[in-house]
Amino acid sequence: MSNNRIVIKVGSHVLTENGAVAKERMRDLVELIASLMQKGKEVILVSSGAVSAGYTVLPLDRWSVGNKQVLAAIGQPLLLKMYQEKFAKHDVLCSQVLLSAADLDSKKRTHLAQVAIDNLLCNGVVPIINENDVIATEELEFGDNDQLSAYVAENFSAELLVILSDIDALYDKDPRTHTDAVVRKKVATILPEELEAPSTANNEFATGGIVTKLKAANFLLNYNKKMFLATGFGLEDVRSFLLDGVQKGGTLFSN
Repeated sequence: MSNNRIVIKVGSHVLTENGAVAKERMRDLVELIASLMQKGKEVILVSSGAVSAGYTVLPLDRWSVGNKQVLAAIGQPLLLKMYQEKFAKHDVLCSQVLLSAADLDSKKRTHLAQVAIDNLLCNGVVPIINENDVIATEELEFGDNDQLSAYVAENFSAELLVILSDIDALYDKDPRTHTDAVVRKKVATILPEELEAPSTANNEFATGGIVTKLKAANFLLNYNKKMFLATGFGLEDVRSFLLDGVQKGGTLFSN
């Protein structure tokens, strides 16, 4: 496990605003990654947003999986081009790596992916991983890359997964319905009933929710790895945690 390697996952809800890619939030994320690289960190980015990028040029009805596949196919190169332009301002190269859960079920394909990711990072290139949405329809229906990002952290030897979400932390109860909800700053154990609650998502492009994040955290805790959940709508909490070592907000899942 590399103490210098971090996986950052950014969800559809963070990267999308009013049916388009939220360029300012993408710019802030790229700036954060460039700052981490200057500190000697290796960063793998798991990015959602291909479907919403596709929708900006071909506004198909998003409720059909077939249409989402079309939008993902159109949106992947558009999304990468946006990232390339923003990383170029920091003299950083980025690359696209499309994976599916099946790739990480096969020892041979996992090994090939590990070699590729290691080589990219050795050359100072940021691998941008997305599920291959054109053929992996399960992600379009359920995952929003939360599970994928946990598998990436485990299989590609990262010490920490950071999930940037519309959910700013794990609370002791639903903050949308309880004004007295309190943030759980550090969590070492996730209860079975928390993992079995029905998934919810707040956004037409998002397919995740707190449950998929808890499943990702639980998977990593079982491998003695850490996960940090924080808001992606402003990066003060995650910058403080990653660059200064101070946890102002968010939830750290750690044994």
